[in-house]
Amino acid sequence: MINRIVLVKFSDETTNEQLQEVINRFKALKDHLTGIVEIQAGLNFAERSKEYQVVLSVRFENEAALEAYVSNAEHQAVAAYIREVGRVDSIGVDFKL
Repeated sequence: MINRIVLVKFSDETTNEQLQEVINRFKALKDHLTGIVEIQAGLNFAERSKEYQVVLSVRFENEAALEAYVSNAEHQAVAAYIREVGRVDSIGVDFKL
């Protein structure tokens, strides 16, 4: 299995409602993609690294499922929304379980 974790930093103008919508749209990807074992997302409440407001995590069956996810139109639409509402930066990592 493959796990992908992404931390997303948004501008000061991004509202809490927009952050929650990012989380909702990301979680909904499970209904549109095959090969996803688990998907989680939430607001970061830790004091350290608090400039990254949203944490996204998705576990895939294998690398082929990860590759399909990256190019999937539904995933691309969520990524576009994240940019639209003020993404400043993101950090992503993938690792094998």
